[in-house]
Amino acid sequence: MPFKLFMPAQLAAVTDKRIIMIEEDIFRCRECGFCCHGETTVSLDENDLERLVDYLKMPLAEVMKRYLRQSGRVVQMKTIDGHCIFYNEGCTIHPGKPWRCRQWPLHPSIMSDQANFETIKHSCPGISKKVSYENFRLKLSEVIAGEGDED
Repeated sequence: MPFKLFMPAQLAAVTDKRIIMIEEDIFRCRECGFCCHGETTVSLDENDLERLVDYLKMPLAEVMKRYLRQSGRVVQMKTIDGHCIFYNEGCTIHPGKPWRCRQWPLHPSIMSDQANFETIKHSCPGISKKVSYENFRLKLSEVIAGEGDED
């Protein structure tokens, strides 16, 4: 059975009921910070910048100066000591974090490559250790499609 890939807008449209389904069946973020480690961070789009500015309650120029780096048109969060600048024994901006951070580990690549799924499942404590690749794909596809939602 083919599974379609999903995009950020589809994840953003996931209802609270479907989030509960994800949390009960396949994934619940533990805010452990594993995904925050590395020498690079995600690129931010305009909505991410707006969300971050609103959450930090600072002017954009101040947020850019203190927390972000820009190379051409690409804006990313700075890294410190091998992790995102906003990581301090957990995400310090969890409610205001970028969409790519919100999406992780429910990334399109996890749906299309079993080896990638197994690697992410092994490293991310939020993914249920009981769920198989096929079940994960099936459940996440159902959530994205809105199956089981009451109209």
